[in-house]
Amino acid sequence: TKSFARAESLDTGKRVVESEYDIADVVSCFRYYGGLAGTDAGRVIDTGRDDAVSRVVYEPVGVCALITPWNYPLLQASWKVAPALLAGNTIILKPSELTPSTSVLLMRALEEAGLPAGAANLVLGAGPEVGAPLSEDPRVDLVSFTGGLDTGRRIMATAAATVKKVALELGGKNPNVVFADADFETAVDFALTAVFLHSGQVCSAGARLIVEDSLHDRFVDEVVRRARLIRLGGPYDAEAETGALISAQHREKVEAYVASGLAEGAVLRCGGARPDDPALADGHYYLPTVLDECRQDMRVVHEESFGPVLTVERFTDEDDAVRIANDTEYGLAGAVWTEDAGKAQRVARR
Repeated sequence: TKSFARAESLDTGKRVVESEYDIADVVSCFRYYGGLAGTDAGRVIDTGRDDAVSRVVYEPVGVCALITPWNYPLLQASWKVAPALLAGNTIILKPSELTPSTSVLLMRALEEAGLPAGAANLVLGAGPEVGAPLSEDPRVDLVSFTGGLDTGRRIMATAAATVKKVALELGGKNPNVVFADADFETAVDFALTAVFLHSGQVCSAGARLIVEDSLHDRFVDEVVRRARLIRLGGPYDAEAETGALISAQHREKVEAYVASGLAEGAVLRCGGARPDDPALADGHYYLPTVLDECRQDMRVVHEESFGPVLTVERFTDEDDAVRIANDTEYGLAGAVWTEDAGKAQRVARR
């Protein structure tokens, strides 16, 4: 597992300790689906007749093209590869061109484990050159893609021409709703982790902090104070709390989102720049950033920046919180913080 974790960190820039957590989850994923492999997934349907038996049997789809992102390369691959293989399919894995190393190691491990030749295949290259042909090829029966919304739309449109199955997990701009009666320290802890873990390069990141007006000042002040203390560092920096962004191009994208937010009236509370530490000059680092007094019509609020950028909005009551939280084209994840369990469930369901 150490070789996998090291390769993951060298590709992504994340801390080795984070990659080790990911590899442990990868092992659990394969063990879980391995445990299901011998079970009979079919079921008998009551036909209402004594002289007839109806049975539903689940069969392999066929050839599955699995296209994975760069933020959690091996973990995302395992969530696709393990169930596809254990259901009897053959796979073509296409990892991000930015983070292919652990996919190569995975294929070697599958070969060593005795997987028949041709059951698992790996193709490397950029999305337009490699991913697009997979979604177009009539020999592919299913495309499973995790990544950006625009690419997902293109894959769905392309796959329609050959009527292949499509499974998509796309972006998110996820609300983190904090009521005034929430446990203060716990809510602060998770507000920070939700957006600054892996420098915000997580599709389920809680990048939209929506705080009850009466708690706003105290809560945001504490989030800002602690965000300023977050230590950046490389994969082997034992004291680092988060790492670099995936590439220079991606950092420029994050910077553009922050600039647009400021131009539209957001208040910069911390971050908003590259670190001035000379030791970090060669990496694609960006300071944990908090933009206060945001509005839903700002690009930085309603579009996915995929970086260490937290936007803050206020709400007055439950209805207002729900309205703000739901004012998004995404629907991936969300959180509600309150000491009132009934209110938490009520708001979450809405």
